[in-house]
Amino acid sequence: MIAQPYQLYIERRDPRRNMARFYALSIEETLFGRARLARRWVRVGTIGRTVQHSFDDEGDAVHLFLELLRAKRDRGYRLRSAPRHVEAAPSR
Repeated sequence: MIAQPYQLYIERRDPRRNMARFYALSIEETLFGRARLARRWVRVGTIGRTVQHSFDDEGDAVHLFLELLRAKRDRGYRLRSAPRHVEAAPSR
């Protein structure tokens, strides 16, 4: 059983290079009780690629999760900033 949910969504944007990419990671439990690390990467607005890794031990999945995160941060990926909410005009 997975001790806690692991989910991450990071982006890399560079308008000068026409770059807009995201990378998503999550660790989930399979129907057989194994840990599964799912990762998805894509240029924003396209379908992209998905790869899944299965592990007998949750610790191994967390280790790969953190290793991938470190590599992506080194390449310029950052957490997506929270969207700004526009307040609606009061109704009459």
